[in-house]
Amino acid sequence: MSKEPHLTRAPSGAAPPAGPAALRRANLSLVLRELRDHISLSRADIAEATGLHRATVSNLMAELLERRLVREVGVEHVGAIGRPRRAVALHGAHVGALGMEINVDYIAVHGTDLSGRVLVERRVVYDTMGSGPDNSVRRLGLVAKEAVEAMRRAGAAPAGIVVAVPGLVDVARGVVTLAPNLYWRDLPLADQLSAILGPLQVPVRVDNDANLAAVAEFTSGIAAGTPDLVYLTGEVGVGGGIISGGRLLRGADGFSGEVGHLRVDPNGDQCGCGRVGCWETKVGLAALVRAAMPEQAYGLPGMPVPDPGERMADIARGLASGDRRMMMAVAQVGEWLGLGGSILANLFNPRVIVIGGYFASLAQWLLPHAQDQLQRLVVAAPAAQCRFVASTLGFGAASRGAASMVVNHIIDDPATIMDPLPGPAVY
Repeated sequence: MSKEPHLTRAPSGAAPPAGPAALRRANLSLVLRELRDHISLSRADIAEATGLHRATVSNLMAELLERRLVREVGVEHVGAIGRPRRAVALHGAHVGALGMEINVDYIAVHGTDLSGRVLVERRVVYDTMGSGPDNSVRRLGLVAKEAVEAMRRAGAAPAGIVVAVPGLVDVARGVVTLAPNLYWRDLPLADQLSAILGPLQVPVRVDNDANLAAVAEFTSGIAAGTPDLVYLTGEVGVGGGIISGGRLLRGADGFSGEVGHLRVDPNGDQCGCGRVGCWETKVGLAALVRAAMPEQAYGLPGMPVPDPGERMADIARGLASGDRRMMMAVAQVGEWLGLGGSILANLFNPRVIVIGGYFASLAQWLLPHAQDQLQRLVVAAPAAQCRFVASTLGFGAASRGAASMVVNHIIDDPATIMDPLPGPAVY
């Protein structure tokens, strides 16, 4: 399993666990985190890596085996002589993690078990922008119920749901403070979705889509393990997730990364946030579609909302055939992408700027223009050595990151998995 950015764990200044139960939970988590980073380990390996006594590790392992969060996978022989060691690996095939994303024109789902096996993955075209918050949350709930049932049929009961939203999120309360492109304000999404799910009793959390996508990129994407990176969502709105020194940068109130609302053109168009000249009005998907295919622009009356992947396929075909209007539109977006990227490079000095969503779909046409601007405008270039790279996770990066957050919550507190038997009791 992949490793999450350090910041999502308890802060370094936090008080140590108090009492035997809390200490045991911390030690169970320590063992699981070690196993997550390796295919398999012996109990002696775990003791050496964690600093725990071998007897303690054996005792913890007995509980993890009972909860079926780990499994024995064979015997390791060390050296020509010496005792064989029985190896263990992360298991948890009965424990599910459901990640979801709701965006302007789709709902995405990515469900896994604790070992990383993908159980359900889909994207549903949906006009969230035009449907209003009540209808959108109901539709999100229906998609969530269908995903939970699919995971149960695969033998895993979800231990949690994390929902990615393009906007400002009060993570502690599960409230979407502001999602300008969805026209949501102060929406208690976690509570409303929990009420819809009702008897399923699956804990629901909410987080920013760019932050979750950045977690996915850091753990399993094209720049996995890069300690300093910026991830850019390529949607109607543009958000940024920032990994700095291997840590997810949230800011004082958890609202960092709203890079789409950097003001880059004082004489530009009005943004969904109400301001003028925001970066996303230059590089967001709506801006590209308006310039490349004005007859299919977002917001036109009577126009159905197509899947964003279909839009990209149409534009890619036009670019491949040399369509002049599309070539000019993509070149313009690429230059603005490079300009905004240079601001981020000057602020955060990342090694890479990972572009996701539609940016990645059109990378071969966008990146030459963007990289030229980046190199021209970064103050420390060429010493900074920052470059754009295209994500390989597609439009599912945020839902994938959301699922990994559920897994991380389980690993941080494995005692939440109360019943070793599969079924609803694992909640």
